[in-house]
Amino acid sequence: MATPNYGYEKRQRELAKKQKKEEKLRAKSQRTPGDQQGSDQPAEGHPGHDGAAPGQPAAGPGA
Repeated sequence: MATPNYGYEKRQRELAKKQKKEEKLRAKSQRTPGDQQGSDQPAEGHPGHDGAAPGQPAAGPGA
């Protein structure tokens, strides 16, 4: 019975990982900078933004 060639299997996994990483990088570079696909955080100037800087509490009714 032949023994498994673990080196070949490992190389194939590494190549698959590398290819997947390159595809993700290529897809990321094709996106435009203004494209906020799936972003849940509102940007400044949009409705719902209270104007407080990050890390500072918003002025409430008691302020």
